[in-house]
Amino acid sequence: MTIIAAEKPISNTRAAALISHKRGTADGLAGLRENWTTDIVSGFVVFLIALPLSLGIAMASGVPPMAGIISAIVGGLVVSMISGSHVTINGPAAGLIVVVLCSVERLGGGVLGYRATLAAIVISGAILVLLGVLRAGQLGKIVPASVVHGMLAAIGIIIMAKQLPFMLGTTALAREPLTLLLSTPAMIGHLNPALAAIGLVSLLILVLHGLNTDARIKRIPAPIIVIVAAVAMSMSFGLDQSHSYFCLGKMHQIDPVKCLVVLPKNVLDGLVLPDFSLTGSYAFWLSVLSITLIQGLESLLSCTAVDRLDPLGRRAHLSRDIAAVGLGSMVAGTLGGLPIIAEIVRSTANVASGARTRWSNFFHGLFALLALIFAAGLINRIPLAALAAILIVTGYKLAAPRIFREVHAVGIEQTIIFVTTIVATLSTDLLIGVMAGISTKIVLHLLRGADLRNLLTARVEAINYADDSIDLVAGGSLLFSNYLSLKAKLDQLPQGKMVWLDLSAVDLIDHSVMEHLHHFAEDYNRRGGEFHLVGLEGHQSASKHPLAARKLVGVFGPGESRYRMEQ
Repeated sequence: MTIIAAEKPISNTRAAALISHKRGTADGLAGLRENWTTDIVSGFVVFLIALPLSLGIAMASGVPPMAGIISAIVGGLVVSMISGSHVTINGPAAGLIVVVLCSVERLGGGVLGYRATLAAIVISGAILVLLGVLRAGQLGKIVPASVVHGMLAAIGIIIMAKQLPFMLGTTALAREPLTLLLSTPAMIGHLNPALAAIGLVSLLILVLHGLNTDARIKRIPAPIIVIVAAVAMSMSFGLDQSHSYFCLGKMHQIDPVKCLVVLPKNVLDGLVLPDFSLTGSYAFWLSVLSITLIQGLESLLSCTAVDRLDPLGRRAHLSRDIAAVGLGSMVAGTLGGLPIIAEIVRSTANVASGARTRWSNFFHGLFALLALIFAAGLINRIPLAALAAILIVTGYKLAAPRIFREVHAVGIEQTIIFVTTIVATLSTDLLIGVMAGISTKIVLHLLRGADLRNLLTARVEAINYADDSIDLVAGGSLLFSNYLSLKAKLDQLPQGKMVWLDLSAVDLIDHSVMEHLHHFAEDYNRRGGEFHLVGLEGHQSASKHPLAARKLVGVFGPGESRYRMEQ
């Protein structure tokens, strides 16, 4: 007998304590009065992490560094007040670097491409607002997990390849990511010793900080240690002054404009308006579609992940979150900023720092605004090589070998989808990569016997019993493409019931559905009910992973699993 349930239902005592705890954390102005001391500290810690990341993301995206700060400010001051999340941090993210960079190049490059991309960001934001109003926040669940992981891994590889020349203080010898990586030996031969030293020391600090186990050191955000060390090194090397120097048998040039962050002396001079003159072109709408897809997907994934970190067990309103980041992107794009998403790394730091309400996000944006107004001179001393090192580590985390192993542990078919998405993305672009991954998954399902007629609709019937329990009896195939149909049935379940989802007549269950059901069971049980998956005895698992895809190989009738259990 196989039963998958993430947690036992919470006790009445624990439930009462949790409800009381939730009531003690109000929202709005009441939440500010109750929690301002903890939220302002959390907001400041997040700001320390967000500032260098926002600068680096903007520079890597081919736009002025102020664009990243604008997005952090808007994500904090605007999005925090209307989002459906409680402890999520909003701002620019590494996952959108490739999309924005490609858009700038596609739409003319330079200032022209930047302004046209701002227009694409504004329109993309409007589309997300519309999707949020139409309650389309659940659409992200139909994209297979292996495709999303493949997309993010490909983005990580591209970020590392694109930032390597900046970390070494040399010129990129190619444009394609894989070609760039292969040209690493040649770039090392042409590196600038001063800039490379800053980049390599920054990289070493990030690695050692990650390996460190001392709690006192862990409290200091790694990017801040990097920035302090990098600024000190840049001043000792004289990077703030134009000069030439002879080292390692070569003459090296120092140009502060190319080596350091450059923010305008007057904040208003850094505001750039979008240019909508290219709205009639195919390239423009390709940019809009790419930004919308990646922005929406990353936000949904981050919000869902942060929900599991919230110590109070609160759940985000996904559709409202999508609308909020869309509106935030419209505001940011109008001012010259990057697309805004819910960001998982900063949100994790926010929770770890004791954040209680959305005000921590607000304070993070407020601190970013104050830094832009009062500390621009200090920010302009930050070397680009240090920001490149921070982004390389960020890219590595997206494409670490651990992720490959975790995907492969779920099953060989997940590895095929994952690798296909990466290869297609690196060879073409993100949209084609995602579509290639989804298409590969559909083909694999059809080869394993999935019914085409069952591709978009799940067959599920509900049976109510006199003992107030509920049976959901499923048939056909349960796939990522028809999960929303199944979820509609699950969302209709009353709370606090004993629910059995009988899968004994289902011929194929894919990994995405198993994962979604696992998380649904966690949530339903946490709210005081009992949700069980039964009827998996006749299924063969694709691997030893508990959430691997399963195919029916035995013969068991609907309801038989529950009957056996009751006996």
